[in-house]
Amino acid sequence: MALDVSKLIRAALAEDLGGQGDVTTAALVPPDAVVTAYFVTRRAGLVAGLEIIGQVFDVLSAVIPAQAGGRVEIHYHAKDGDFVVPQTRLATVTGSAAAILTAERTALNFITHLSGIATATHTLQQKIAHTKAKVCDTRKTTPGLRELEKYAVRCGGGANHRMGLFDMVMIKDNHIAVLGGNITAAIAKARAAQPGLTIAVEVESLDQLRTALSARADRIMLDNMPVPIMREAVEITANQAILEATGGVNADNIAAIAETGVDFISVGAITHSAPALDIGLDFAENI
Repeated sequence: MALDVSKLIRAALAEDLGGQGDVTTAALVPPDAVVTAYFVTRRAGLVAGLEIIGQVFDVLSAVIPAQAGGRVEIHYHAKDGDFVVPQTRLATVTGSAAAILTAERTALNFITHLSGIATATHTLQQKIAHTKAKVCDTRKTTPGLRELEKYAVRCGGGANHRMGLFDMVMIKDNHIAVLGGNITAAIAKARAAQPGLTIAVEVESLDQLRTALSARADRIMLDNMPVPIMREAVEITANQAILEATGGVNADNIAAIAETGVDFISVGAITHSAPALDIGLDFAENI
């Protein structure tokens, strides 16, 4: 994984350790105790963020080397994007028992969350695999974790929408309302201000769609359109712009939406509501 999440890990460890450290491990575990443990899946899913495990131990050894009690060796048995069954060993960690016990929850919090997002994305993408449509994310992400969560979406076979407010002009209904409902003026102003960026606009009717096409929008979001109207929108557009279905998408209707011929289907739930994938740490021996 190309992501460097050391700052996030430092914050997570600081939150967990407070000013006192891992008081239970410090009280009970001999500093020279060495163990082997396995990160193991409890249910099937698609994994993401596995290399964060190693980064957690690296950061821990730098933050509190005395309590960490030494280095931890890691051997990975799976890679990001792999679909795994229950009881799959994802990684083996060998070394300081204190370090493994102290870092366990921080590492698990990252990989269970990201693997949950990857799994949710994969599940939806599989439902539309017979179409050209691609599941994509939104800006409905956990503050501070957007880059990681969007990485997990890619691991799950989905696509990333804009990263933030800076890399795409997205004209939504509230922007249009400020301009008195004038979609043409909104697109023209956006094009003049940001000529190098994709101009996307949200529409709620076929009339608005036609207006957006006439104004040469690059990407048009069909907001909460019924499937028959969406199908008509695809015919009207005739590949003049990228079409994205948005609003009210779920596992029950995503196939019908994809079959209309849209290019993308945005689903905020894959980041803001994906359940964590159940992964645990099993010790191979008692300390």
